[in-house]
Parts: sequence; C-alpha cells; structure tokens
Amino acid sequence: MFLEFLLILWIVCAILIVMQRRTYRIIIYFAVFSLISALLYLLVGAPDVAMAEAGISAFTTIFFIICIEKYYSRKGSISTEVTPKSHRGKWALKLILAVLFAGGLFALFVHFAPDATSSTYLKDQFLLGFATDVGGENAVAAILLGYRVYDTLFEALILVIAVAAVTHMSWSAKASVSDGRHSELKNYQVAIFTVRIICPIILLFGVYLILNGHISAGGGFQGGLAIASFFICRYYVYGIYDIPVKKVIKLEELIFISIVVVAVVAVFLGTVAYLPLEQTALFQDLYLIAMNVLIGLKVACGFFILFYRYIAIERS
Repeated sequence: MFLEFLLILWIVCAILIVMQRRTYRIIIYFAVFSLISALLYLLVGAPDVAMAEAGISAFTTIFFIICIEKYYSRKGSISTEVTPKSHRGKWALKLILAVLFAGGLFALFVHFAPDATSSTYLKDQFLLGFATDVGGENAVAAILLGYRVYDTLFEALILVIAVAAVTHMSWSAKASVSDGRHSELKNYQVAIFTVRIICPIILLFGVYLILNGHISAGGGFQGGLAIASFFICRYYVYGIYDIPVKKVIKLEELIFISIVVVAVVAVFLGTVAYLPLEQTALFQDLYLIAMNVLIGLKVACGFFILFYRYIAIERS
C-alpha cells in the first residue's frame, strides 16, 4: 500500500513540474520527485541505485534549472513572473486534464497489474551466476558492468550530453577564466579549518568507493560524486581557478571513449572465454576495477565542469 502511495505522489510531482511556471517552485518539486524516486528504488531492493539517484540529483537539479532559466530569459520569457488572471483558468483546466489523464493511466496500471506471485527467475539467475560470469562480490556492480553494461554506457553518454548542453545554453562562450568570484568562507577561520579536515577524508572515501566497488557497496558513480564534492570543498578554501579546465573537458571525452572501448573488449567480444581458467578471476577483477575507475573519473569530471561553469564563469 505504501508503494502505491509513493507512485501516486510520483505522478503528482511530475505533473507539478510540467505545469509549474516559477523556477524556484520547480526546484522544490524536482527535489521531492528525486526523493520519492530514491525511496522507490530502495523499496524495490536497489540501494545502490537509490544512493546514486539521491547524490546525482543534488548536483544536477539546480544546474539544469538555472540553465533552462537563462535560456528562456534570453528569449524574453521570465520564468518567475506571476501568471495573469486571464490565463489562470486555462492553467487550472490543463492541470485538471493532466491529473485525470495520469489518474487514468495509474488506474489502468493497477487494474491490469498481475496479482499472482512475481517471478524471481531472472533475479535468481543473476545472483547465482554473477560471480562466475562477471566476477567480484558486489552483485549490483556485476549486473551494471556485466549483464546490463548497455545501461551503464548510455548513462555515461547522457552525462556527456548534459555537460555539453549546459555549456551551450549558458551565458558565456568562454571555456575557462583565470580568476573570478571566490568563496566568502575564507572569512571564517573555524569553517575553513573544518573544510580542510573534511577535504582529504572526502577524497579518500571517493577513492575507496571506486576501488572497492566490485567487492562492497559503492562503485564508480558513487565514488565519482564524492570526488566531485572534494573539488567543491576545495573551492571554499583555495578556489578553483588554478585548475586547467580545458584539459578536464578533454579528459572527460577521452574517458568516455575509454569506457566504451573497455566494455567492447571485455564484454561484447567475450575475451574472458579465450583466457585460461586460472586467469579468469584476475581478468574479471581487473575489468571491474578499471570500469569503476573510469566511471568514477567520468562522473567527477562531469560534475566538476558543471560546478566550475556556474561558479567560475557565470558568477565572474
């Protein structure tokens, strides 16, 4: 019953996001939508995906909203303006129609949903065979980097497209700046001392998540987010204007190509079938570690570029 309630809230949030005109309200609705998504992933038994959803949404939601706001404000449409009274009736009618449509779809889903015991055949096969087929001890990492590596490749591609879209739609055409606005945290010695202590811990935790993602909870996506958080903390203390951003952008593109190449060689070509049996486990572990490292660096570069874009360039 709780799962159905969350699904209803999920639909309502999606409708509010589509219908809302004020940007700051859209940010709130996006945050609620992401929270519900993370809870749903957790309830259906995917804690790693829930953690990735919560972490990624914390970075991307505000960036995408600011990007969209800037794009439409260029066109002369201010997203924060109050809707005129003459249009409120039409807005309410659209909202009612959208709610009725979504409610009808949900009713059909509930009506035609199978009431028999769900089959766990595929899950059982994955859990029984992942250690042999893919390797490692973390079933989630093995599934994402083995059985469902297509999903991982498309997720990495989406991040590349998102970074390119933000760069294209933002105000400035510059790729980097030599100096800009610095953090006001420098005026508070206690805060600076705390951040200096936290910075290396965050970086080490990110590296730990990446390198141990094949044998414990974590992986490239979670570790990459932690490393991106390290760069944000670094901005508070030292600034980020000394980092060669053009090289980071090029590195992100090269890492994506490397992810595709490694996946093709190790998974699509079935290289493990041509190796001696005693070398199979070593090859699988090296593949999982390499993919987690590449994905972690890819995520860290992508979110760092987004952060740098709006902090270093847009606010300079």
